Amino acid sequence: MKSDTVVIIPTYNERENIAKMIDTVLAIEEHSFDILIIDDNSPDGTGAIVDGLIAEHPGRLNIIKRSGKLGLGTAYITGFKWAIEQGYDYIIEMDADFSHPPMKLIELQRACASGEADVAVGSRYITGVNVVNWPMGRVLMSYYASAYVRLITGMQVRDTTAGFVCYRRQVLEAIDLDSVEFKGYAFQIEMKFTAYRMGFKIKEVPIVFVNRVLGTSKMNSSIFGEAVFGVIKLRLSTLTNKKKYQRRTVPSLPAKA
Repeated sequence: MKSDTVVIIPTYNERENIAKMIDTVLAIEEHSFDILIIDDNSPDGTGAIVDGLIAEHPGRLNIIKRSGKLGLGTAYITGFKWAIEQGYDYIIEMDADFSHPPMKLIELQRACASGEADVAVGSRYITGVNVVNWPMGRVLMSYYASAYVRLITGMQVRDTTAGFVCYRRQVLEAIDLDSVEFKGYAFQIEMKFTAYRMGFKIKEVPIVFVNRVLGTSKMNSSIFGEAVFGVIKLRLSTLTNKKKYQRRTVPSLPAKA
């Protein structure tokens, strides 16, 4: 039976994690979640592993394969458009490496389904600093980056770069996804900031973020730099491009069987 919620997981070289992640998410009993993998032509065979599992989970596990590394933001935009077309009510972003606790999917989905939030953010910083196995330098960089974003944008979200997020379908329909500019961590900031400027309710759900055990991190200095300078550009855009923050009125497509 088709779920009302899909979990979008972008992948690039995640063969050590992907099968276990798929099995873990699909085994959650409190709420049924479907999965969409967006694979950027992983040379380690991640896509082939997913292909081999699809027959075991008909209708619940899906994959979109892209030609190469095209950026985290464009992967999610591709997934958002697919999810809207398929008629999902709740769309969740999640990493493949178990840094985001799968059981928290339930709480994120529930926050949106209950009407408490239009956007529910799995937050590392809403109850202090809940990060495990990160070097202290990276913890400080991430924490103060979020403080910097709050200062520049006025958006009172403690974990602005979080990549564990649930959106109500109506939020993604209201945003002009083709106008989303950034590809790295600034993408996460831009999506939250756009929802905030449009007046959607954002709620942070506390999580414990655990650094990956298997595979290789995709973080690099250029991604962080995009976030730092992108924030200023986002703030200026509220003065120069006000139409971007006007909600689009788009009729919802019927869910596909």
